[in-house]
Amino acid sequence: MDNTLPGLIDQFLEYLEIEKNCSKLTIRDYRHYLEVFNHWFESSMTGKTIADLDLPTVRKYRVYLANHEDAKGMTRKRVTQNYYVIALRSFLRFLVKNDYKTLEPSKIDLPKTESRSLKFLEKEQVDRLVTSIDISKEDGLRDRAIIDLLFSTGLRVSELTKLNKDGINMQRREFGVIGKGGRARVVFLSDRAIKSVEMYIKARKDVFKPLFIRYSGTVSQENNGEKMRLTARSIERIVKKYVRLTRLPVDATVHTLRHSFATDLLTNGADIRSVQEMLGHKNIATTQIYTHVTNKQLRDIHKTFHSGNN
Repeated sequence: MDNTLPGLIDQFLEYLEIEKNCSKLTIRDYRHYLEVFNHWFESSMTGKTIADLDLPTVRKYRVYLANHEDAKGMTRKRVTQNYYVIALRSFLRFLVKNDYKTLEPSKIDLPKTESRSLKFLEKEQVDRLVTSIDISKEDGLRDRAIIDLLFSTGLRVSELTKLNKDGINMQRREFGVIGKGGRARVVFLSDRAIKSVEMYIKARKDVFKPLFIRYSGTVSQENNGEKMRLTARSIERIVKKYVRLTRLPVDATVHTLRHSFATDLLTNGADIRSVQEMLGHKNIATTQIYTHVTNKQLRDIHKTFHSGNN
């Protein structure tokens, strides 16, 4: 058993993958955060081991995170610094659980960060995005289906890229996805989304398995056209293209459409537990970030009782 710091980090990442069923993206991020810690610790704390970690050492590390400049001369934002500290606490929690001697992670506090405003689009703004798309060509039909599907379902971009043509039940207007942490949920499509998807699939003449494919580069028949599948980065670029084209006041992203999905449901009276299920959130606290802008009951009370509305 390799009990060096790099070896322990590898054990932790294996634990995330096998026991916690974390996504490859999550593991990649944790690897990066902990490799930065490892590099700093080995260069700054010569001769020390993880058993020697204490709060003064953690404070020195946090000073490093706050002041270190990258190749462009930029320092990390406060919220980004917190990601590194969160990763360190998770790593230490794993070590303590497995009886390694180290600093108790609960002793490490996270500084408060400024609340970031929640970006979302109104339905009219989503409509502008959709109607800006030229659907005279197949790639336009694809782009409209992508945006309609994102707003209709609240899918994460990683979930969207995995969809296959035969995975959607057109009659029931639903399909299943495996989200973060391997949690399964059923996703429902709106009338407009099902129409957009049907139009796109009907226009397709290929036999490729992926629902959303690229229309540039070399055509590959390999593995049912798996190499034709759109990547998350490509979908992000597609959304950005139409955001710029329509000159929306919100710098919307794929995740903004997920926020918009949740906001639309809550504004129109959906209960937060149902929205939690539809978003695939493990904890209700994650879903509650939307309630301060969508609390329909408070909105109705204000409209009914505030003297300015009379």
